[in-house]
Amino acid sequence: MSQELEIEFKNLLTKEEYDHLTNEFKLTGEHFTLQHNHYFDTKDFHLKESGCALRIREKNGKYELTLKQPVKEGLLETNQQLSEEEANLVLSNTKIPEGEVRSIVQSVLPAASLLEHFGTLSTKRAEVEYMGGVLVFDNSLYLNCEDFELEYEVKNRQAGEEIFIELLKTYEIPLRTTDNKIRRFFNEKVRQSGGK
Repeated sequence: MSQELEIEFKNLLTKEEYDHLTNEFKLTGEHFTLQHNHYFDTKDFHLKESGCALRIREKNGKYELTLKQPVKEGLLETNQQLSEEEANLVLSNTKIPEGEVRSIVQSVLPAASLLEHFGTLSTKRAEVEYMGGVLVFDNSLYLNCEDFELEYEVKNRQAGEEIFIELLKTYEIPLRTTDNKIRRFFNEKVRQSGGK
């Protein structure tokens, strides 16, 4: 189990902006890896309503269970490595194995709440070190949607924000209010089901 503070800035891109940026940073197919994020919540979205997100990330044959919780300076990620067998058990019956993630989830959810696997978002991702942080180029597919996103992961919020905004200005990309992937996924899920 590990915990880390996630400070990142993100901006949705058009396909043209994404293609231009990946070309400018000289990214080709070999720079990208494929990962699958499997998302969980209760039927009534208790985790989402409390600002939390729960996922299993499957990447290069490895599985990591992650709970994200809001904190003052960003998001606190609690991570727990899973075997393929443990991951498959969570995916098939949403039984979270013993550990810190399970303890925190149980403390956030109302008694007897049942988790559900809501679906999977797949992302082709490339990462580039940039001015003391990491630029992340994502092309995501989920629920018959496709989007393109630029993220900037940093240790210092103020300096990172200035660098990110300057990068967008340099490439004439407008700053867009951008939800995180799990929120975009759940918003689309609710929209498709005709929910609120």
